[in-house]
Amino acid sequence: MTISDTLHRLLLDNLTTATILLKSDLRLEYMNPAAEMLLAISGQRSHGQFISELFTESAEALSSLRQAVEQAHPFTKREAMLTALTGQTLTVDYAVTPILSQGETMLLLEVHPRDRLLRITKEEAQLSKQETTKMLVRGLAHEIKNPLGGIRGAAQLLARELPEESLKDYTNVIIEEADRLRNLVDRMLGSNKLPSLAMTNVHEVLERVCSLVEAESQGCITLVRDYDPSIPDVLIDRDQMVQAVLNIVRNAMQAISGQNELRLGRISLRTRAMRQFTIGHVRHRLVSKIEIIDNGPGIAPELQETIFYPMVSGRPDGTGLGLAITQNIISQHQGLIECDSHPGHTTFSIFLPLEQGAAST
Repeated sequence: MTISDTLHRLLLDNLTTATILLKSDLRLEYMNPAAEMLLAISGQRSHGQFISELFTESAEALSSLRQAVEQAHPFTKREAMLTALTGQTLTVDYAVTPILSQGETMLLLEVHPRDRLLRITKEEAQLSKQETTKMLVRGLAHEIKNPLGGIRGAAQLLARELPEESLKDYTNVIIEEADRLRNLVDRMLGSNKLPSLAMTNVHEVLERVCSLVEAESQGCITLVRDYDPSIPDVLIDRDQMVQAVLNIVRNAMQAISGQNELRLGRISLRTRAMRQFTIGHVRHRLVSKIEIIDNGPGIAPELQETIFYPMVSGRPDGTGLGLAITQNIISQHQGLIECDSHPGHTTFSIFLPLEQGAAST
């Protein structure tokens, strides 16, 4: 291999654009690390495999690739839907360029994922809504707590002036209800305590949650663990993260318990490491992904855009504070939480940065 070949290979390997080279029979000749990451496959192990063994699209797309080889005609396709071997559906734009090499027409595919751009836009909107909600809640809390303090103090003074002890039952009701409202407002605001960060194994957090859930469910819920043991320790507040994950798992338990088939309830806890993942405006080289998956009835479509707002709940007896608190905890850790739900399958995904140094996008 010449110096020029080495340099070209180095450039391809460091491109952020997923690049795939196919031989004339549409078998893999080369893919760069960006393509490996996008399709979640190994280029070395997949060498020589037919394109449909890497990902699937449609019969028409396969025909277009064969036509590009035969006619040496480049083309571009927008918002194509690819299905990776993992079952994940990817929305991408890709350009196909025929290349003549040693008498053979090869195809160069440049794949640009759209999911990431769509997700970043969604995240920015979610973070903006979260900040707006925080400001509204803080303002509302201030307006509620001030008169509550006056009401409680007045009730205490009134109790001292009452001639009969039995009449104090009424003032006690006022004091207790004022305290209840104050506690509710404090929960809406979340904890004022800054996270006590320490290097922690995320699986310790999940195992703690599992032990609590198993005690509460008394064997009525099947817990499935699917851990990636290679994930390094992450800088988090262990207790706060236990609370964040526990809020999600308890919601899943309560959703499942509302069904008649309680003993068929299943909650899966899955961890994976993800590379080059963007949270907000920051691209992280490595993040830990924690998924909480349940087979409950799902979240109503009209609630899915607002489930992280305080006081929004799909249950008649719910306070709507659990997920709001969870989102606040994850945000304090510079992380992200997402939800995808349809009947029979709900997934909450938590993304936590695994390194301190992050590159801005």
